[in-house]
Amino acid sequence: MASNKIQFRSIHELKDPALNNKLAQKEFQEEIPVEDFLGDAEQNGSSTSRRDFLKLLGFSTAAVTLAACEAPVIKTIPYVVKPHDIIPGVPNYYASTYFDGFDFASVLVKTREGRPIKIDPNPAAGDLGKTNARAQASVLSLYDNDKVKQPKFEGKDETFDKVDGFVIKGLEEAKASGKKIVLLSHSFASPTFKKLFAEFKEKYPTAELVTYDAFPYSAALDAAQEVFGQRALPVYDLKGSELVVAFQADFLGDYNAGSVETSYAAARKPGATMLRHVQVESNMSITGANADERVRLKPSQVNKTLVEVYNAIVGGATSDKVASELAKELQAKGSKAVVFADGSKGAQVLAHLINQKLGSVAFTGKANFLRDFDNARFQEFLGWVNAGQVGVLITNNVDPIYSYHKGEDFKKSLSKVPYVIAVADKKNEMYKAAKAVIPVANWLESWGDIEPQTGVYSLMQPTIQKIYKSRQIEESLLVWKNGKNSAANNYYDYLKNSATSILGATSFNKALYNGINVSNNATTLSYAGGNGAQAIAELGNFKASDLELVLYTKTSMGDGTQANNPWLQELPDPLTRMSWDNYLTISPKDAERLGIDNDLNARMQLDGSIVNLTVNGVTIKDVPVFVQPGQADGSVGLALGYGKKDSGATADTGVNAYPLFDGSNLVVSNAKIEKTGEDHEFAGIQLQNTLMGRYEIAKEVPLAEFLNVAFDDEHKGWNKPLEYHTISGALPARKIDLWDAFDDTDGPHFNLSVDLNSCTGCGACIIACQAENNVPVVGKEEIRMSRDMYWLRIDRYYSSRQKVEVYEGLKEGMAVPELYGTAFGGDGGALNHPADNPDVIFQPVMCQHCNHAPCETVCPVAATSHSKQGQNHMAYNRCIGTRYCANNCPYKVRRFNWFTYNLNDKFDFNQNNDLGRMVLNPDVVVRTRGVMEKCSMCIQETQATILAAKRENRKVSDTEFKNSCACAAACSTGAMTFGDMNDKESEVRELYSSNRRYYLLEEIGTKPNVFYHTKVRNRVEK
Repeated sequence: MASNKIQFRSIHELKDPALNNKLAQKEFQEEIPVEDFLGDAEQNGSSTSRRDFLKLLGFSTAAVTLAACEAPVIKTIPYVVKPHDIIPGVPNYYASTYFDGFDFASVLVKTREGRPIKIDPNPAAGDLGKTNARAQASVLSLYDNDKVKQPKFEGKDETFDKVDGFVIKGLEEAKASGKKIVLLSHSFASPTFKKLFAEFKEKYPTAELVTYDAFPYSAALDAAQEVFGQRALPVYDLKGSELVVAFQADFLGDYNAGSVETSYAAARKPGATMLRHVQVESNMSITGANADERVRLKPSQVNKTLVEVYNAIVGGATSDKVASELAKELQAKGSKAVVFADGSKGAQVLAHLINQKLGSVAFTGKANFLRDFDNARFQEFLGWVNAGQVGVLITNNVDPIYSYHKGEDFKKSLSKVPYVIAVADKKNEMYKAAKAVIPVANWLESWGDIEPQTGVYSLMQPTIQKIYKSRQIEESLLVWKNGKNSAANNYYDYLKNSATSILGATSFNKALYNGINVSNNATTLSYAGGNGAQAIAELGNFKASDLELVLYTKTSMGDGTQANNPWLQELPDPLTRMSWDNYLTISPKDAERLGIDNDLNARMQLDGSIVNLTVNGVTIKDVPVFVQPGQADGSVGLALGYGKKDSGATADTGVNAYPLFDGSNLVVSNAKIEKTGEDHEFAGIQLQNTLMGRYEIAKEVPLAEFLNVAFDDEHKGWNKPLEYHTISGALPARKIDLWDAFDDTDGPHFNLSVDLNSCTGCGACIIACQAENNVPVVGKEEIRMSRDMYWLRIDRYYSSRQKVEVYEGLKEGMAVPELYGTAFGGDGGALNHPADNPDVIFQPVMCQHCNHAPCETVCPVAATSHSKQGQNHMAYNRCIGTRYCANNCPYKVRRFNWFTYNLNDKFDFNQNNDLGRMVLNPDVVVRTRGVMEKCSMCIQETQATILAAKRENRKVSDTEFKNSCACAAACSTGAMTFGDMNDKESEVRELYSSNRRYYLLEEIGTKPNVFYHTKVRNRVEK
């Protein structure tokens, strides 16, 4: 039960049990800078003098009202001729396909007055329509002010005509001389693009299409080639599985070019057949954090354990205790079990062979076509370049100089290519190396098609006119194939003709309307080979060392394609809760051994050691180190995708780890670190918000107890309803009230359900909320000052497997590892320190929309009030910024606008320029300085839904309300469900009756309209 475990948010809470109280005392440590902003006429933008202001109001806490005294005048220009398909104030939705070379999703694009402002999942696409944080944030990348805005020739602005003339001249020269014409592109599973290139090759016979991906999935593709005889990744579905064992495979992240989190969440519904998840890994990954059992081992030991499991499964024997237990579990579940592995080709081959032996039903036989990198082909291309055999090189929005581990060598070899043309979005290294540059069109400005997997065909359509002079690669190929002014250069017509032949009986317009078309294509994968002995030998070649490095991709940054997106840079990592950084993760034990420090300063801000990291002769300088609970001793982790130079104002954040990645092996031995003596300032948000106490904030229960013990059992109940003892006897907490209740059964009354069992911590809901509600980016310095503006946060709690009662050693200053001894998982040890291998719970926390809201009773100007629909409202133009409401909020979900974040040079992000501000939702006001703001349960959407139904004289359906709240609509696992409690058929009302339901801090009587579901772990507690 939750009450028998200790929950903590960082190692620092273990070192200092009083830290929670210290944080609470320092929550409002910053005084309002009255003198500064009243004395600066440019900042306050008001004609009110400081003297008059103080004379009239006489107290400093009201000074923040100055920001709202004189609202700016914004002039608008009406349509001269209004477009027929646009009604001002009414959104339009377009089905399209998000694809940027790394991520894919079938989506609905919400537009207002001709500009995209929000990305939603496409329900017609099922699992392929689920969006991650990067897909949600991609709308902001459309309005990137650092983009290349027009064609360039020799570094100067030029016309398409001049650039095309240069390219065509080069193509003709290469054709005449027999030199190769190479189009170097990221993986692009577009049948129409491939058809077009084939026609391009007919005109230029020496043309070659070569794939290059920054994160190439080379090992996975090589393994698939060997096992299935086809260079395509297998598609898995966990709905029918009861056991998944993963070895270094972050299958809830970017594993296999497609997450399985939707089917994972469906299989994890608590019950007798609930999926059990065992993770064997080194880094604490988002997948490992969601596991029932997590075995932490350094990479070399993970390889050995996988080999032992394989041997046991195929009929051999093993003396390894962990492997023996895993093999027994897998054999017992048989076809209802599945194994995932990552890190190298050998590991993936063994996983496929184990699944074949088990007859795993999770293997669907469908093929994922989103990746087609072939390292042998790429090496052949490099040989052509170095031999001077390439006459024209066209790069399609890829930058090997940044992401290839021998990027500098590649850069030097480009001098041997007479014509280098970069189709690029940023002024990156390839931009600099090219003689001609063509700005690439954003996916929201483009026509296209994608075949993501077997039997699925999706279409992409533009939702806005091209903002700048850009062009997609297909348009360029048509011009270079047909000539500059050919009537056949319209790619829409070309795509429509091609798609019609692919769609068959389905019309193009219908497929475009749906965004996706699913057919009964018979092309499948089947087991056709696989050399287990060779795979074992490959894993045996990985030599153990003192420190072994694991490279990975973050849920926010991925491969770095959207590195200049400030929404993604600021999004806190689910586990470390740090933003604006990548860093070397290290275990507490290794940190102490190597003298690595992570300390809180007097302002409760985290500082950490900086090191130089050297792996096999390659050194990455000035890498900050983060001490990560759950990291395997003898291993370190580092995220890819950061440190992009000349790719925009925010992209040059963190360090570039790609020089350490050979494109295939994510685990590398012989890592060495050397302290520089300098410290790094981290920007994290985990220790900023202090809920009242730690008791049963994030509840959890073992599956056996959930199934066999009544939740309200008097003695052993794992979710006993809270009762108060009164003179009339014990009464349920929600039946006791100091206030007169009012009738809320007339009309909708909104509730939000949050299932801790389904929340993976991915962060898609945070970005969706940010996009929908114009939540500003504040930057690293403000995050470090505890001034994040998120309306929704995902708290990450660690919990130990046993209650820790003794803190005497900590009080005496003893180091954490010294007090509790050996680590958990493979190392043995009777008493394990909680930070060695803790359990993890992710808990989304937003405004709880309390029916008895503490914020409402203390507001002196009634700026916050409650509605009959259950929403807690904020009237921004009434708020004077006393922050009494934030002080009185037990959930700490209110945010104070310290500054004007829009059109402010101090916050040089999307709201500081006209292009970036195009993403703003006109239904939600951009808040001014000096007011409080917080979650509104997307009231603009719920009201629009109600009014639409009223206009049509009908009842609102539950599905409409479920999609009215941005966070719930974006959640790919169904962890959040929004709806009307007064609708007896609504899903949220059904969830309310669950015996796992509970409220945060129910004992204080706030009566929230947000309720949670206890997390269930499928394991036997030790």
